Amino acid sequence: MRARELTLLLEGNVEVVGRIVRSSNAAFVIEVSAGEDSGWAVYKPEAGEKPLFDFEPGLYRRERAAFLLSEHLGWDLVPFTLIREDAPLGIGSSQWFIDGDVREHYFTLYDEVPETHSTLAQLALFDCIANNADRKGGHVLRGLDGRVWGIDHGLCFSSDFKLRTVIWEFAGDPMAKPPLEDIASLADSVPAEIAELLDPAEATAPRRRVQHLLREGTLPVDRTGMRFPWPLV
Repeated sequence: MRARELTLLLEGNVEVVGRIVRSSNAAFVIEVSAGEDSGWAVYKPEAGEKPLFDFEPGLYRRERAAFLLSEHLGWDLVPFTLIREDAPLGIGSSQWFIDGDVREHYFTLYDEVPETHSTLAQLALFDCIANNADRKGGHVLRGLDGRVWGIDHGLCFSSDFKLRTVIWEFAGDPMAKPPLEDIASLADSVPAEIAELLDPAEATAPRRRVQHLLREGTLPVDRTGMRFPWPLV
């Protein structure tokens, strides 16, 4: 399956299906096709980004870095994401489209699908490492196969602490041994393929965050009560 996704995202012909109208930056559903095979992806061109005072242009690189972080950890939380330079509106990220029930999001999964809790807690830990500044409820999806995914990682990896998320139900909980073992290598170094997508300060910051998480052994607590994105969904 991953080989198919890679081939289509990397080499497939791109046709814009439509714009995602509620996205804060320009984002498009595209069809990628190669021969008789085709699939959908979400394309976020740099040309469609709104200027931000605290993030440099090129948020698509952070989308790719988040996928690579998930892959490095072996968690498979982020849909296959790569960078395409030859897409219709220029360079940007292309992420495999997750087909699921659009009525589901973090809050419905937490309240109604308890079997997803372990993955949601893992996603909370992932966001701490990536320093996700925008984990809205709608950025958590469940595919038709029941798997939970995190999407929309353009505002990650700042060197300054910017964590803003709706996932606080697991705050203060001890982290399970397997996730702690998975993140341990990041305390020493960040993979080069991730570091090259970020500036030097951002590339070293995950080490400090992981070192802190390993010392504490628990997911962080928001003592301000203000580290939520808006809107929540």
